[in-house]
Amino acid sequence: MRFVIQRVTKASCTVEGNVTGKIDKGFLVLIGISADDTREIADKMIKKLIGMRIFDDEYGKTNLALSDVGGELLLISQFTLYADCKKGNRPSFTKAGPPDMANELYEYIISECDKQYGKVQRGIFGADMKIELLNDGPFTVILDSAEIM
Repeated sequence: MRFVIQRVTKASCTVEGNVTGKIDKGFLVLIGISADDTREIADKMIKKLIGMRIFDDEYGKTNLALSDVGGELLLISQFTLYADCKKGNRPSFTKAGPPDMANELYEYIISECDKQYGKVQRGIFGADMKIELLNDGPFTVILDSAEIM
């Protein structure tokens, strides 16, 4: 599982002209799910995400978490995080989780983040989403379950 976490001052997701999720200060999280991912892996990733301290404190040090700044989450499914670009110029996506399984885990992640933190907005799995964001910093962190498990 991969989370690309972008600290933002605002972000939104639009599908077919309708806003499906919109946040102010917080994290825009692009979520990639592989065929090997499980709820147990998702739970560890969610814990790390919610506890991530990448907001500045009064001394300018990245020491504050979402809850410390009243931040929000915008969670977006993104199977292309598992693009394999080793051969040729056209990426392969065979490492991405099958759609039914990936959608189930994406919905689980949204549900758990809402239970554990709240202030959750979302995209639409498999839709042609238009994402707008104002990256704060920019500050982007990549969480890969292979590296934190």
